[in-house]
Amino acid sequence: MRKSKSESRDGKFDTIVVLDFGGQYCHLIARRVREQGVYSEIVPCDITADALQRMSEKLNIKGMILSGGPSSVYARDAPKLDPEIMKLGIPILGLCYGHQLIAYLSGGKVEKGSEREYGSAFVTIDKPTGILENLSRKEKVWMSHYDTVYNLPSDFEALAHTENCPVAAFRHKKKPVYGLQWHPEVVHTEHGTIMLRNFIFRICRCQANWKPSSLIERAIDEMKKKVRDENAIIALSGGIDSSTATILASRAIGKQLMAVFVDHGFMREGEPEFVEKTFKQLGVNIIIIDAKERFLRRLQNVTDPEEKRRIIGEEFVRVFEENAEKTGSKYLIQGTIYPDRIESGIRKYSEKIKSHHNVAGIPTHVKFEAIIEPLRDLYKDEVREIAKSLGLPNEIIYRQPFPGPGLAVRVIGELTSDRVKLLKHADRIVAEEIEKRQDLKDNLWQYFAILTDTKSTGVKGDSRAYGYVLALRVVESREAMTASFARVPYDILEKISTRITNELPQITRVVYDITHKPPATIEWE
Repeated sequence: MRKSKSESRDGKFDTIVVLDFGGQYCHLIARRVREQGVYSEIVPCDITADALQRMSEKLNIKGMILSGGPSSVYARDAPKLDPEIMKLGIPILGLCYGHQLIAYLSGGKVEKGSEREYGSAFVTIDKPTGILENLSRKEKVWMSHYDTVYNLPSDFEALAHTENCPVAAFRHKKKPVYGLQWHPEVVHTEHGTIMLRNFIFRICRCQANWKPSSLIERAIDEMKKKVRDENAIIALSGGIDSSTATILASRAIGKQLMAVFVDHGFMREGEPEFVEKTFKQLGVNIIIIDAKERFLRRLQNVTDPEEKRRIIGEEFVRVFEENAEKTGSKYLIQGTIYPDRIESGIRKYSEKIKSHHNVAGIPTHVKFEAIIEPLRDLYKDEVREIAKSLGLPNEIIYRQPFPGPGLAVRVIGELTSDRVKLLKHADRIVAEEIEKRQDLKDNLWQYFAILTDTKSTGVKGDSRAYGYVLALRVVESREAMTASFARVPYDILEKISTRITNELPQITRVVYDITHKPPATIEWE
């Protein structure tokens, strides 16, 4: 591969290593670093100093960021840091839990705060130096903590405070060690990018010599080495993730690949036909498997969303196994991306937010020699960049995300063919009305309907009606780790509501979800 003009002379990318203490924003930190053209890599928080030095054989490690996490630093089983790492002389930035941990390990005082700080807060910058250069006296930031740093040892100094947090930011007086109680990686911190750039370029002195497309050849190479001369199948849903993984796999192993689209009955209207036509045009071997009755039968009387995901994940794998036996395929390839994995609680100290059917839903025993996930460490927007480089059509690149379990996790409660059919129609109405406004559509991450299991009294044709409450969810986001509800014009919401209640007599009320992520997730289940 030809080196980029800015690539270092030794062929290594300048790298910021992110130590994962179980925070839900861990990979968001890494993503923000990559947005600056600097490579980032996640490592376990209990990595040793020796292991980091071995990593330096392949990467120019210029700095480390300690992530947040759900633990308290003084808890018996709280994750800690190898003390030898602090002696390496590499610049360190601690965020939230990482901020508290540095203070704690250095002899500072960390205790539960008088009040929990969660959400937007205003911080006072007392010393605009180092990581806080070029910031205003007052800054709007995103907080998510209970424990608080109250005092620092003599070789540290406080740089910022809030009303409830006397040491909201600090630095070591002689070493390049910093701590921020807030989350600069979250978009709700207005000037978080300035803070991260200060660390990456001023303190760590990185060069911007990396881009997402650098991963294309690595992913193709990995699949070639793994699959060798064997056959493989790929789980294709038609979304951007599985579609990009399909093209990468096709380039890696060509005719040895079979793309399998499983129609579980919970897809959007016209989805199977669209996927089949698109990928045949791209020269991919594809088969469509009609498994609607099979999935609905397995999900009969199941209302718990985690159980739905588990059953769907298991059933998907069983369908793929059956197809693999027919085609002699030893490998299963999936388009799993990092948000799927982080929300499923796959890391040692992270908490499970919700399972994803293609992560936690995979059964313990599978008949494949291996499951390959070429996009496992990427965000959605990075996948889109790679899709553009691979030449995928815009209809795929700019499709809004759609959950693997499909409408099964957008029908709250019991799944029946009638309820699924009802939601499909409502969801089509939402898409039709939103997509009439190209300017609106282009700035939205997702827009969809949720059929709740709540019923409400209404009036239709001068008569009492008693039907379902349908919720609308429309959000703006960059990578799905955080999201804001969209301020959709009232006339569009009114048109959607009117059409749904007129065309679907079983629905008597439409409500609009105005909750950000966090504290909510984008999907309801």
